[in-house]
Amino acid sequence: MTNLHPNSPARLPADALCWALIPCAGTGSRSGADGPKQYQLLAGKPMVRHTLAAFAGVARICKTAVVVTAGDDFLESQSATVVIAACGGPTRAASVFNGLNFLLEQGAARHDWVLVHDAARCLITPGQINALIDACATDEVGGLLAHKLPDTLKSEVDGRVAGTLDRSDKWLAQTPQMFRLGALMEALRLTGDKVTDESSAMEALGLHPMLVPGSAQNFKVTYPEDFALAEAVLNARTSPR
Repeated sequence: MTNLHPNSPARLPADALCWALIPCAGTGSRSGADGPKQYQLLAGKPMVRHTLAAFAGVARICKTAVVVTAGDDFLESQSATVVIAACGGPTRAASVFNGLNFLLEQGAARHDWVLVHDAARCLITPGQINALIDACATDEVGGLLAHKLPDTLKSEVDGRVAGTLDRSDKWLAQTPQMFRLGALMEALRLTGDKVTDESSAMEALGLHPMLVPGSAQNFKVTYPEDFALAEAVLNARTSPR
């Protein structure tokens, strides 16, 4: 990997652009919310708007596509840097695959980079996104934000502890996950709907994505109690110091 000055952002190859893809077609069944969780209000605006604001703050991303289900007009407004792709599938993997095809229709090339990010990880920051791009821009495979597991990890049988697992090499996968568009499409085509993140699809090809340290705050809003925690973090970021 090319050595870079620590204060200088990694430059993408001259012939490669950087796109973002936000799968936003889920129903959020575990959240307890009335309707899709990504549209619930947090700190005064829909959750997904916080996510999009972070990506809008990254100059190296040329365009962000939000994948929604057909007929979903919640985010019908578009801008120069955000487009709505009404091609959501029955699973996350299907939505991402359809979204990658949409990006090709938008002018993306197969050798371009794409950052796939969960709409419900609304606490992501431009700094964290830039850190991922800096780490992966000159890498042959790509990588993902991840958080080293801080807690003791147990295995379970019938509701009881069956063992304590070594956590020294365990990481919690986060997003964005950054890969070449064509390579990711091929990986998803081969693995199908069984994978729950893009790294898993790339791993199935025998590749080893880079783990880029993320943040404990970059969690996915999933359960009812997560909403209050996410809102508290968002409010703390905007409150006067």
